[in-house]
Amino acid sequence: MGRRPIVMANWKMNKLPDEARAYIKDVAAVVQAYPDVEPILAGQDVLLQTMVDAAEGTHIEIGAENVYWKEEGAYTGETSPKVVASLGVQYVIIGHSERRHYFRETDEMVNLKALAALKNHLSPIIALDESIQVVSPNAHMHWIVNQVIEALKGVTNDQMAQVVLAYEPTQAIGSGMAMNADLAQKDLYMIRETVSDMFNAEIAENLRILYGGSVKPENVYEIMRQTDIDGVLVGNSALDPDNFAELVKLAHQAQKLK
Repeated sequence: MGRRPIVMANWKMNKLPDEARAYIKDVAAVVQAYPDVEPILAGQDVLLQTMVDAAEGTHIEIGAENVYWKEEGAYTGETSPKVVASLGVQYVIIGHSERRHYFRETDEMVNLKALAALKNHLSPIIALDESIQVVSPNAHMHWIVNQVIEALKGVTNDQMAQVVLAYEPTQAIGSGMAMNADLAQKDLYMIRETVSDMFNAEIAENLRILYGGSVKPENVYEIMRQTDIDGVLVGNSALDPDNFAELVKLAHQAQKLK
């Protein structure tokens, strides 16, 4: 398979600048042994320049955790995608479950942010949030498919080469219990099929789709062995640089068996 796997750490509201620099120094020496895996670190806005500078000369990519959908203006406290891109950042998480729940981000907002990221040559990692209120299998499928459709409105075929999707089952986030890998595979297959229906089979086949939710070294190998899972979006476990390096190593091993 030609899709390069991703291991992405979402630091959330953690790390001081010195801690960020030390983390990147620690993991860079290890992950360079696995160039087939793309390691991405996402940090707070105030850390991005520090992270970009520390990652220079490595194959670690840096991502933002959020952007606004406007490039400039009277939007106090928001972050311009244009400014983020100017720092040398490559990726940005859009629509993380915590943004949707705590800050009431809607599907429309997620779509606007994704389009703004693409306009500024940032690759959006669009998170698909499975609502805890969705209980029946049919409602579950409809919920996920609808989020894919809404998130990708207005995205062109060419732009899809820059898009990454990330599926986050709500019950797995921060619970310590990842979703069963076989069940996650079924959901990610459905996501890929939805993209195929919206665009075409080739775009869907090339699209990278991540799983997020209680990923750790103990379960990442089984998760990454699944056909349609192209990477992982990791929170708490990836705050430890040794864990992150181990996740990259195990993703490399799982990829070899696909």
